[in-house]
Amino acid sequence: MDLIDQLSLEQGMKYRCIFITYGDEWEWEELITLLELISWLNFMADIGYDSYGIQNIMAGKIASADYSAELIDPALKGTLNVLSSCAKTPTVKRVVVTSSIAAVVYSGKPRTPEVVVDETWFSNQDICKELKENTEKLKSIFFPLSVFFQLWYVLSKTLAEEAAWKFAKEKGMDIVTINPAMVIGPLLQPTLNASAAAILNLINGAQIFPNFTMGWVHVKDVAEAHIQAYEIPSANGRYCLAERTVHYSEIVKILKDLFPDFQLPVKCADDHPFMPTYQISKEKAKSLGIEFIPLEESLKETVESLKEKKFLSP
Repeated sequence: MDLIDQLSLEQGMKYRCIFITYGDEWEWEELITLLELISWLNFMADIGYDSYGIQNIMAGKIASADYSAELIDPALKGTLNVLSSCAKTPTVKRVVVTSSIAAVVYSGKPRTPEVVVDETWFSNQDICKELKENTEKLKSIFFPLSVFFQLWYVLSKTLAEEAAWKFAKEKGMDIVTINPAMVIGPLLQPTLNASAAAILNLINGAQIFPNFTMGWVHVKDVAEAHIQAYEIPSANGRYCLAERTVHYSEIVKILKDLFPDFQLPVKCADDHPFMPTYQISKEKAKSLGIEFIPLEESLKETVESLKEKKFLSP
C-alpha cells in the first residue's frame, strides 16, 4: 500500500486511505475500522472522487490460533462492508479490490509445466480446505510461508473475492480485482512482512527449503497494476500478476548466483518429487501496461532491502 500511495502522489492523484498495521496484536487504524464503518458514507461523500480502491492487506503476524477470526472475518466482512458503502455513494464509479493468486490457482485442475493458469480459473472452497493437511509440515519449518498458504489464508481470499463478485453483480457495480502472486521487492516499511520473511529464512540459516512451487511478482508491478486498473476506463474483471512461477529450489539457485557468499539450504524439506511448475498468464496484465520486473532483480532488491533495514547483516 505504501508504494501505491507513493506512485499515486507522483502521478498527481489525491486520495484518502484506511490501512491495517500489525504488532503483537492486530490494530485497525486511521479514520474508522473496516468492520464497523461508522461514518464511511460521510467520509466517501466528502472525497468526491470518481473511483476508489480497496487494498486488503493481510498481516504477516497472526495474533492467535483463531485463523477464522483473524483472517476470514476481516477479509470477507471488511470487503463486503466497504463495497456496500461504496454502492450507496454516487461518486464512486469503480472499486479496485486487492485479491490474491490464491483465489485463482486452487481450482482442482492439474498444474504442470505446460498448463497456463489465467483469470478464468477460480479456487474451489473444498480444495482450499484440503490444503491444511498439505501445509502442516511447513508450519514448523517455514512459518511465514505456511501462514500465507495454509487453509485459512487461501480460503479467506477465495471467499472474499467470490463475495465481492457476487455483490458487484447484484448491485451493478464496476469492480476490478488484482490477483498478485507472492509479492517481493524493497521494503518501504520498517517491519518485516511475510513474503520478505520467506526470503530471509532462506538466506539466514535455513537448513532446508520447502517442496513448494509458487508465483512471484515485484511490489512495484503490483502497485502500478492497481493504479492502472482504475485509471484505464476499459480495465475490467481480474488481473493475475506473476513474473514467473518457480519451485523453491530455483529461488535458492538464483540467490546463490546473486550472492555466492550466502550459506543457502541444499536439501528439500521432504523426499517427494518436486512440486511441478506451471505458468500464469501475463496477457491481461500487459493490457494495463505492466512490463514485469525479472524475478532475479526482485530477489536482489529484496535482499538488499533486508540488509538496509538491518534484518540481515551486511
